[in-house]
Amino acid sequence: MEVLTRTAYHKRRRLWTKILWFGVLVIFFSFLTLSALVLYAYQMERPSLSVPDTTVVYSADGERIGEFHQGEHRYWIPLDQMGNTIVDATLAIEDRRFYDHYGFDPIRITRAALTNVLSGSKAQGASTITQQYARNLFLTHDKTWARKWHEALYALRLELHYSKKEILEGYLNTIYYGHGAYGIEAAANLYFQKNADELTYSEAALLAGIPKGPNIYSPFVDEERAFTRQQTVLRSMEEAGTLSPEERAGYESAPLTFASSQETEGKRVAPYFQDAVRQWLAEEHGFDPAMLDGGGLEIHTTLHSGLQKHAEDIISRELDPDHELDTALVAMDPRTGDVRALVGGKNYTESPFNRATQAKRHPGSTMKPFLYYAALEHGLKPNSMLKSEETTFVYDEGRGEYKPSNFNHRYADDYITMLQALAVSDNIFAIKTHFLLGFEDLLHTAGRFGIESPLEANPSLALGTSDVGVLEMTKSYSPFANGGYRVAPRLVEKIEDRHGNLLFEANMERKQEFNSAHTAIMTDLMKGMFEPELSASFGAVTGGSISDILDRPVAGKSGSTQSDSWMIGYTPQLLTGVWTGYDDARFLESGDAAHSKQIWAKFMKKSLDGELKLSFPVPKNVTEVNINPANGLLATEHCPVSRPTLFYKGTEPTEYCNEHIGELEEKTSETEGDPEDSSSGREDKKKEKWLDRFTDWIP
Repeated sequence: MEVLTRTAYHKRRRLWTKILWFGVLVIFFSFLTLSALVLYAYQMERPSLSVPDTTVVYSADGERIGEFHQGEHRYWIPLDQMGNTIVDATLAIEDRRFYDHYGFDPIRITRAALTNVLSGSKAQGASTITQQYARNLFLTHDKTWARKWHEALYALRLELHYSKKEILEGYLNTIYYGHGAYGIEAAANLYFQKNADELTYSEAALLAGIPKGPNIYSPFVDEERAFTRQQTVLRSMEEAGTLSPEERAGYESAPLTFASSQETEGKRVAPYFQDAVRQWLAEEHGFDPAMLDGGGLEIHTTLHSGLQKHAEDIISRELDPDHELDTALVAMDPRTGDVRALVGGKNYTESPFNRATQAKRHPGSTMKPFLYYAALEHGLKPNSMLKSEETTFVYDEGRGEYKPSNFNHRYADDYITMLQALAVSDNIFAIKTHFLLGFEDLLHTAGRFGIESPLEANPSLALGTSDVGVLEMTKSYSPFANGGYRVAPRLVEKIEDRHGNLLFEANMERKQEFNSAHTAIMTDLMKGMFEPELSASFGAVTGGSISDILDRPVAGKSGSTQSDSWMIGYTPQLLTGVWTGYDDARFLESGDAAHSKQIWAKFMKKSLDGELKLSFPVPKNVTEVNINPANGLLATEHCPVSRPTLFYKGTEPTEYCNEHIGELEEKTSETEGDPEDSSSGREDKKKEKWLDRFTDWIP
């Protein structure tokens, strides 16, 4: 009996020895396997944490005006800018041992496995924050063992290559909170119109509970469930020691105010401008659209939010929303090219087609300033005269005819000055000048001013019959306003990445292209359209209907065709162009043409209220003399109209007007001679004086 007992004892001892050695071997090989796994994971390349991040667009005055994204609203912010509330709430409900494990938590896994075996389901999750982050970055959400294995491997790789701070920061910036909001900053803004670091514990607890089921626990879906989940999070925070029982109870009962649905949806400011920014960055500067949508950039634009609001408000009041007449407006700083406001239509929702940058229309008489600038370069002066009369022009060696007309077929049937011709927009004067210079001259000059659209060198070019864009036409007036510098439109000042690193800075493209004396003279001439005293018996100045709105020195030119109405004008600090018309280019109806001027004048007045009333600069080689605008001679006290007018020094008139003195003498002796002979004599005398001046500038 004793021998049997001893034998059994040795058998049991050998059995336990085998078990012990087996356990040692299991531990040893497990250690080797784990070591090999760690080495394998470590030698793999550092996994990228890059995710699509919402790009934010800012106005020049710092207002957040829009976003570019790929359907995921995400604003990456550093962990230090998230605040303690959301960090404490998230760790309590998702992973209390986050700082104690290396990507996966064996204790939690064991507990979850036992729970799932007993319940016969996979209801209990054991994923750590690191595993969830890995899943969000690299994997699907399928509940399979293969996915779990890859999740653990990626989690280990993250832990080996990144700090706990980087992992937690990445997780909180990528986790989904519902309604397109990814990351805590987007969620805080969506639900509470706050930044993440402004969240209270009540608010943070509610948000921390949403990722478990965004379609269930969002307060916008089911507010009661959201609050129930919030209480679960607060109790977890109490169990973790983050909150005392009293604090937990207080936060449970604290009232919460959610953003309204209108605030949640938000309003996209200046949508046409933002579309133009995307196009400008992609086409002019080679930015990848995917980078713009998902690069988490900060785009600082040139837009002035106040001026943009003025433009949109004035257009909404001026144009009937139910009428098909549409518009485009571009406002820019002529000194720099910075676009301050841009409207591509009266309703972006109904028509995102950008008429300011995409449409091409006939500019009408807004083409004339380029023509008259070319004439100044050839020696024409503000008081040079041509006869305004119904005329048929023959060209192309007699093979072509062109018969333009003035508005309402009204002509002076007399000689008029260039000053008066521009003020009343006389077409005959313009076409005669165009023929004298040659068609190619205007085409070349318009190109120098910045017109890039193809133009046709034909007789009607002077009256704006070649299509151009609104932004293109508006920026081409910049040299008139800034002393002869050609500037390129600039829509963006700079772009930074989410860490504040400068990625792009738009240079101001400014080139002295034109004679500052000539641009000053042209500006002086374009002031005339707002001076009713320059009206003549055959026509009124084209800006007379809006002259009473303006309270500072302004210059500009209107233009109209059967289908288009334009107004482009400027002060030294603001240049604005407005177009109105129909998208299908149908003829304008009665009253349609007046809207472009009204929009322009009201916008300029509102936008410049409170700004300095600057005079246009006058170079030293330019002189100002008072002339009679009807005949271009130096004015006397007998002249009915006297207008200070700029001339290039040495080209100003020296002869005084005695026409009105003669009229007085004629009235006293009109019964002594033949009126027809007297009229004929005056006509011959005027023609003789004009010919003397005309020969001075003919090349």
